[in-house]
Formats: sequence, structure tokens, C-alpha cells
Amino acid sequence: MSPAGRARALAWTAALAVPLVAGAVILVPMAASGAVDLPDKSPAELIEFAGASEVDALSGTIAQTSALGLPDLDALTGTSGSGDTGPAAPDVADLLALVTGTHTANVYLDGERARLQVLDPLAERNVYVDGEAGQAWYVDSETQTATRFTLPAGAEFEQGHSRREDSSADPAIPTPDRMLDDALARLDETTEVTVGTDARVAGRDVYELILTPRTADTLVGDVRFAIDGENGVALAASVSARGADEPAFEIAFTRVSFDAPDPSVFDFTPGEGIAVVDEELPLPAPEDSASRANPDAPIVSGKGWSAVVQLPGSNGTAELDAEQRALLEAVTTAVDGGRVLQTSLVSVLITDDGRMLAGAVPASRLVEAAQTGR
Repeated sequence: MSPAGRARALAWTAALAVPLVAGAVILVPMAASGAVDLPDKSPAELIEFAGASEVDALSGTIAQTSALGLPDLDALTGTSGSGDTGPAAPDVADLLALVTGTHTANVYLDGERARLQVLDPLAERNVYVDGEAGQAWYVDSETQTATRFTLPAGAEFEQGHSRREDSSADPAIPTPDRMLDDALARLDETTEVTVGTDARVAGRDVYELILTPRTADTLVGDVRFAIDGENGVALAASVSARGADEPAFEIAFTRVSFDAPDPSVFDFTPGEGIAVVDEELPLPAPEDSASRANPDAPIVSGKGWSAVVQLPGSNGTAELDAEQRALLEAVTTAVDGGRVLQTSLVSVLITDDGRMLAGAVPASRLVEAAQTGR
């Protein structure tokens, strides 16, 4: 299968990705082992090795864990004690699920077909992708609904480039390999690249590639990738905050196979009692979404590790009700011109005039960007 075909299948899955909310899972982190002694590679050789990877079929379980240092919101959301939740609890839970706790999902890929299977404690959610047919399903067993997505007539994903040449043009599911694609596409002089200690992930020998910011104007200490010693696929990725001993974010395969999955795992036919909804899924080209002519497009100031992304707003915090305002004030700190949510890796500024700025930078950098536009 061509890199374009692989990218198209993964891009469909990205467009329909859902929060990976599940019960507790035992992570299998990258573990150094004296028994692992892969052939030595320089940083440049390891990057070239990973970039030449041609794996287009796999199956496995991915686990993600986040420990960003967010405050405990149980008292506000009503999730402690009896389990009774207050009116704001569902929205808060959905938001926090993206950036906290532990999440797990099964991933299947074969050519232009892909599947993401999320196993909740009492239900199951699936995304089925057929890149060749330009169609995908999102199925929720709890609500007994199946949404069928199709591309608008004539729409295509940006293709025609090598796997690592321009990863921003073919978004994919949040796997370690995808994170590596994005990181390598953005490598520049602001990043120091080194090779760490050989280790094992999901029972396979891996190299360790370490990216370290050369600027102090970022919250990120380093980003580490575990790269399969046989085929160059990234099997784990972690991001550590500056000065921290443990990662603030990790995503890793706990099991993986590079054999083609059974074709039946990609098949879906709505059964009796399943409500089917059809939707068209427009996917604009990257240059359209980034256009400054679009007033709703994000604006990026700065570059590299200290870049700040700004999203335009409308009425700021004026439209919040009392409950929403109380929640906002509980998780943020007042600063000049707005309020800041600070985590170990990411800062988010909500300005009084309705803009939202975010970046892997100190809060002071966001305030500066909001005031100066730089």
C-alpha cells in the first residue's frame, strides 16, 4: 500500500476520533533492559530509519495516561461520594477526559481500512474507516446509534508526499507513530536530538529518540520516542515537563502485532434497533483552515517550542452563568486581561474580550502574546 493510502485511512479515523474514556488499565511503559543491545545508530541514522518505515498493517492496544497537575474538581462536579452528578458534570467530565487520567483503545489497520475500538466499562464505541470508499461509521452501543460519514463529492485528502515529508497534511489517530511524524516534521535548530537507552515496549526491542528544547521559554522538558528496532515504527511516546522526574503525558502500545488483522474486524452492518444517521464530513485543506482571511481561523504567534495558538472568541466570560463562572474561577488564576489555566505542560489563557490562547509555555508568554500579538 502506498503512503498516501495509509495516510488516507488514518486521516478518516482522526476526523472521527472520540475521547478514549475507559476503566483502569495496566500500562506497559518503556523499560530499560540490559538484555537489549540494538546496533548503534546516530540521531540522524535513527531518524532516517524511522522515516523509512513502511508498515501498513498492525493491531494492538494503545494506552494513554496524563498527569498534568489539574485541580481536583470532584466537589464542583458532584462526582465524589454517591456518584450523583450536578448539572455541569457531563461537560466537565468530557473536557477532563481528554487531558487527564488513563484511557485505552484497540487499534486495527490494514491498508486503507482502519478501526478504533473504545471499550467503556459498560459499553463499546467504534470508529470504522474505509478510506477507499470514502466512508466511515461511528457506532455507540450505549446510545444504540450509528452515524455514517461520507466525504462531499470531489473532496480528497492531501496526498502525494512521503510518509514524513509533510505530516501536517495527513492527520492521523493519536498513536506514538503519529506523534513522531509530527515531531520530525517540525524539527529545527531549536531542538537537540539525542539517542537514549535501548529498551523494550510491548515485548519488542526499541531505540529511544530524545528531543530536548534548546529554549527555556517552554514548559516542555523533553519528548521521548520508543522506536521499534526491527521496522522503525514508534511504539511509545512521552512528554515530560521541565524539571520533572516522571512524564506528564504518555501513550504506548501495551501489545502490538504487525500481522494483518482478520478482515472481519473492519466489517460493520447496522443491526436491528440501531438508529442510523447520515452526515457529510467536509475536510478542508490545511491551507484553508489556516487562512488569515477566515476570522475563525487560529492565529499562531512565535515558533517552535514557544509558539502560541490563538482562537478568536465572542463575548468572553460575560455569557457564563453562575455555575460555569464558579467552575472557571476554581481551575484558573486571574491575570492581566483574563484568566489562566496552568498545567505542567500547557497553559491556556481566556481573555476578557473572548479570545483563547494556548501553548506549551508559561502563562506570562500567553499574556504577552494576547497584548502584543507576537
